[in-house]
Amino acid sequence: MIFAAGMGTRLKPMTDTMPKALVPVEGKPLLRYVIDKLAKSGFDELVINVHHFGDQIIDYLARNHNFGLHIEVSDERGNLLDTGGGIKKAAHFFDDGKPFLVHNVDIFSSADLAGLYQYHLDHHADVTLLSSPRTTARYLLFDEEERLNGWINTQTGETKSPYPDFKPSRFHQLAFSGIHVISPSVFPLMDSFPEKFPIMDFYLRMADRLRIVACPDAHLELLDVGKLFALNDASLFVKKYGL
Repeated sequence: MIFAAGMGTRLKPMTDTMPKALVPVEGKPLLRYVIDKLAKSGFDELVINVHHFGDQIIDYLARNHNFGLHIEVSDERGNLLDTGGGIKKAAHFFDDGKPFLVHNVDIFSSADLAGLYQYHLDHHADVTLLSSPRTTARYLLFDEEERLNGWINTQTGETKSPYPDFKPSRFHQLAFSGIHVISPSVFPLMDSFPEKFPIMDFYLRMADRLRIVACPDAHLELLDVGKLFALNDASLFVKKYGL
């Protein structure tokens, strides 16, 4: 599943006339980079959620015959549902009992997506979060078995955890990449959540009930292309990796 429904406010004024997913880097839309990376990794059935200028994304896919893949659209044009709500709405697409990979449309990375999927299977996880030790203000906190226990904002000191005796100092910090693998076992626990909610809030509330693990990658190169100043870096990234 590709998250392509966001408003793209950090990419204004470009997103005043187009969706973030179609913002070009080296003449190629962000969405195409993610589709190509997924296809090269062996993923040939995709779900893409749409909202902001969603008709442009639908038309783009149709003009290109879905790039030879089986692509479904999860239509959020009437109501933007955030990341968790978007997954919940798309649940019927994932009715084969198999885990599925989720990828933000504005992330460029050196990640081995097929390897991440296999890691999820090997670790019998409900959710696997591709993570790295990169510097940020907000970290996920994992125990020695790489199981999620909480979250911390190191600038404000705010923490979140389902465990009442949670002490951040007991755990190691990793930054989430925006790429994760989810098993359908999570869907029943989403029933109690509203129509619209962030997926990370769900993970942090359910970490004591689901097996949510990190797939650590100390060498992960990651670029958030969701900001105007990052577009030049994105061009360099594309050239470096021959995307």
